Amino acid sequence: MISSSRRTFLTHATGLAAAPLLAPWARAQSARGAAARPNILFIMTDDHSAQAISCYGSKINQTPYLDRLAAQGMRMDRVFVTNSICTPSRAAILTGKYSHLNGVPVFNRFDGSQPHVAKMLQQAGYYTAMVGKWHLGSDPTGFDYWNILPGQGVYENPTLYDKDGSTVYQGYATDIIADLTLDVLKNRPADKPFFIMSHHKAPHREWTPDEKHRKQFEGKHIPEPQTLRDDYAGRTDALHEQQQSVFRDMTRRDLKIPPPPGLSGPPLQQWMAVKPTEVETVVDGVRKTLTGKELEDWKYQRYMQDYLACVQSVDDNVGRVMDWLDDNGLKDNTVVIYTSDQGFFLGEHGLFDKRFMYEESLRMPFLVRWPAGIKPGSTSKAIGINCDFAPTFLDLAGQPTPGDMQGRSFLPVWKGKTPKDWRHAMYYRYYHDPGDHNTRAHYGVRTDAHKLIYFWKKDQWECYDLTADPLELHNIYQDPKAQKTVALLKRELYRLKKELKDDDQFADKQPEESSYVPAPPKKKPLIR
Repeated sequence: MISSSRRTFLTHATGLAAAPLLAPWARAQSARGAAARPNILFIMTDDHSAQAISCYGSKINQTPYLDRLAAQGMRMDRVFVTNSICTPSRAAILTGKYSHLNGVPVFNRFDGSQPHVAKMLQQAGYYTAMVGKWHLGSDPTGFDYWNILPGQGVYENPTLYDKDGSTVYQGYATDIIADLTLDVLKNRPADKPFFIMSHHKAPHREWTPDEKHRKQFEGKHIPEPQTLRDDYAGRTDALHEQQQSVFRDMTRRDLKIPPPPGLSGPPLQQWMAVKPTEVETVVDGVRKTLTGKELEDWKYQRYMQDYLACVQSVDDNVGRVMDWLDDNGLKDNTVVIYTSDQGFFLGEHGLFDKRFMYEESLRMPFLVRWPAGIKPGSTSKAIGINCDFAPTFLDLAGQPTPGDMQGRSFLPVWKGKTPKDWRHAMYYRYYHDPGDHNTRAHYGVRTDAHKLIYFWKKDQWECYDLTADPLELHNIYQDPKAQKTVALLKRELYRLKKELKDDDQFADKQPEESSYVPAPPKKKPLIR
């Protein structure tokens, strides 16, 4: 539970959230009052792939509370990230714009002075709050209350900071962020609808689970994906050059290998950063040194056991928050959304991390419950993008979508009336080259049935028939039988590129990564 001092602080913060001066376009809707507009709870994790959610058909874990969310609402099967990396995705979600227009193509600082959805909802009379992982290199704007992790944050005893300074919270980050979310819900102004962004660190690398869930997956055998040992035949140089291989690029830190006694400081950090080619461990009660395929198998299992344990903690805490909403009469008029900032590779194509435009990285899980507007158990294959989130939030609040936003509202899709002119293709662009994993920069188009990818610095192409080849193993770009399809895809790619005003301003020169440091810490009471 949150300490009494912390509760006093939050109550004080919400008390300060007096109704702001409304823009002219917001006044009429605000006058209708809070009851006419739904609350919005937006829960987002970091790097949670759809293939690790059982309602999406997971063969490796069960997520009963996320499944309940889908059963009571809608599961969207084709929601895609426009730039599969943490900071750019978060900027796109806030602004409704692609990276080249919101100014965040890589890990550079988000300019919070620009218009974004939290400001617009605040202007429209919503109480706005942001809790957890922000990861945008600047302090939040447009929120009546915020309390965030600095940068990536840590899993155990994390520091979070707000406008008054920093607090070290005792416990596990996923539990703490859920606690703080519940505290905001309990102390919000009762006379306003709310927009709350609850952002978890999990299951981001280095995938450190709490003890309860670590034990749940300890020693459990996780089925391997079909493409774990993809040999990349017929593909471009990009897959051969990447440094995000489960077998080659996981470090001792990733694999939780205990360091030798007595190591500390820089020598310890150097030891933990090594990518081991052999590991001494206990297998079936016998200590042995693993190499070759045995080591590869072991690395995959260690990765997945920790990753899935982190996911299980998220699922439990989503259930805890949903239960509170249900028990406190907020179920019917609250839109609850669960998503992640992008997809993630769980060994598919031999990879971890994200960045590539392949399905596992491109697809975002997206579950939404809204009893007043969504039929339980619904599904949708409409192509959505993360730039659609902001227009959707505004539409829920009865607000228009600004003309410079590049997405559109999901509301008609949720109501089972997908417009005839809804998109049948989406545009993607990844810039961070060489970046942390030497992933080659690329852009491309994904349609209902095909995908075309251009690695522009290499001048190399890949094309996939997603119906005949859903695992994306066969590059048909040079196939004579596919040339008509390739030509049509190129035409659509360049049409979207022009329509979205992508003029290659970031193609050759990358913005520097942010050197932002939060305000010096101030002492506050600890949680738990």
